[in-house]
Amino acid sequence: MDATSLRKLLQQVKRGTLSPDEAVARLRHMPFEDLGFARVDHHRRLRTGMPEVIFSSGKSPQQVARIFKSMAGHGGNVLATKATVEHFRAVKRSVRKAEYHALAQAIVLKQDPTRYGKGTVAIVSAGTSDIPVAEEALVTAEIMGNPVAHLYDVGVAGIHRLLASKAILERARVVIVCAGMEGALPSVVGGLIGVPVIAVPTSVGYGAAFKGLAALLGMLNSCASNVSVVNIDNGFGAGYVASLINRL
Repeated sequence: MDATSLRKLLQQVKRGTLSPDEAVARLRHMPFEDLGFARVDHHRRLRTGMPEVIFSSGKSPQQVARIFKSMAGHGGNVLATKATVEHFRAVKRSVRKAEYHALAQAIVLKQDPTRYGKGTVAIVSAGTSDIPVAEEALVTAEIMGNPVAHLYDVGVAGIHRLLASKAILERARVVIVCAGMEGALPSVVGGLIGVPVIAVPTSVGYGAAFKGLAALLGMLNSCASNVSVVNIDNGFGAGYVASLINRL
């Protein structure tokens, strides 16, 4: 625990919002808390500036709920990705203020309103079918303290829709572009602006799209020099990296 976190803990004890026993319990679980099936990394925020994020897929609702409750008890915002309604119901029973974003498949708890980002992160989707991945990126960037803006359904088949909202792109410090099919949109966006563009290939498309592989390869071969690429459907990864860039 760093000096700032320890000072906050002592202030809570002085104000009476945290008992001495509870403070000792928190310190005991540093740097991680062993739940038997998971070791919750409470020090990650101190090391990297970002808290650990719960990847819910493959975990039972009860496991996600226990991890979520453990993290919530240590303060700060909490995010669980790839979460189902069943995951959320289990979390909600122990963390009443948790919220579920159905499109993003994300459970969030907002306890820290601090804006850490120095500018806006813009989230762009090529089509309506790409919105779930875009929403995961948006929720991630937002819970990590960034102002966000979104621009949806502006793919290359109707490029005038993108150009009509170019001002949103020009105000952004980082832009995330989610696209399936042939994955052309990030190159177009990259050619219009002079900030980092994070491309997210989605698994949207017919057979030859190969569940996002065609878009991934297209984005990796982008001729726009400011475009980098994350994995297929990885809206979380894009939102995370965008947040790191926006804090610089």
